[in-house]
Amino acid sequence: MSNYQKEKKLILDYYKSLDIAQGSDISKVLESYIAEDYIWRGYHPFNELSNAKEVSETFWQPFRNSFKNMQRRMDIFMAGKNEIDGFKSVWVVSMGHLMGLFDNEWLGINPSRKMAFLRYCEFNKVEDGKITETAMFFDIPHVMIQVGLNPFPPQTAAHLVQPGPMTHEGLMFEEQDSAEGEKTLAAIDFMVNDIRTWKEHQELPLVDELRRSWNEDMIWWGPAGIGATYTIERYAEQHSGPFRAGFKDRIFNGHLCRIAEGNFGGFFGWPNLTLTPSGGFMGLPASGKSGDMRVIDMYRREGDKLTENWIFIDFLHFWNQQGIDILERSKNNLST
Repeated sequence: MSNYQKEKKLILDYYKSLDIAQGSDISKVLESYIAEDYIWRGYHPFNELSNAKEVSETFWQPFRNSFKNMQRRMDIFMAGKNEIDGFKSVWVVSMGHLMGLFDNEWLGINPSRKMAFLRYCEFNKVEDGKITETAMFFDIPHVMIQVGLNPFPPQTAAHLVQPGPMTHEGLMFEEQDSAEGEKTLAAIDFMVNDIRTWKEHQELPLVDELRRSWNEDMIWWGPAGIGATYTIERYAEQHSGPFRAGFKDRIFNGHLCRIAEGNFGGFFGWPNLTLTPSGGFMGLPASGKSGDMRVIDMYRREGDKLTENWIFIDFLHFWNQQGIDILERSKNNLST
């Protein structure tokens, strides 16, 4: 059995304290759980922050001031040892939505005074009873769409407030069978290594290539700007095919963390990919400029293959490198 109960309890206690704290008390909570030598990797425009006070004052306090009566609605909670560092470090992952009443402006986005959901996924490295590293990715364009803005052209797949796993088994508060986690990590590794073999003229049709890693009824829960898509054929049509066609000079930079527990697993990179737009992706033109994609992927395995995938891509960062400031454009309620 996998035993990460001490680390899981630390993060659950941290969330319990953080989610009820207000104002400057948020800094006190963070300082009590976070190590002095700390790094926080977040979605643009937050990017890298280096201590608890900075994370509190730059992200958490403004966000909580805007999203009143916040609820943390977790869909996945898990822990595991990091394959990337030889299974030395333990990371705890939480994924779901931060829901609140969007009552005050946030990042130039006008409030709706209605419920709004911020999709999030957070990886926390736990060492000696403290959080030493965090990767927290979310989906700011998803919030924009909820309040009626159009940060991107019409997306190829469906825009949804995304549900959690179909099986409702993602909240792994108790110990899990370590053999199941090993199977999940193997399925993720196979998929990652398989897609790294992409070639300009692939002998195997895309849908058949995908069938090597995915169940036929797969669901790809993509970020705002792309959307969610169901079944291998529609995934190939509505995301994977356009994505491959829309970029050239694809460089895989690797991951900083990759873990699995039970039927679930995931990874993040900083950045995962470096790509040059060749035109057409998300309706935007070729730029001739390479850009970095910071990505979190979370997976559910069924049998020997992957069957659900939740994706967080920092599109604000990527398009900012292309000279397009999505936040600034959205302040003027303009579509790209």
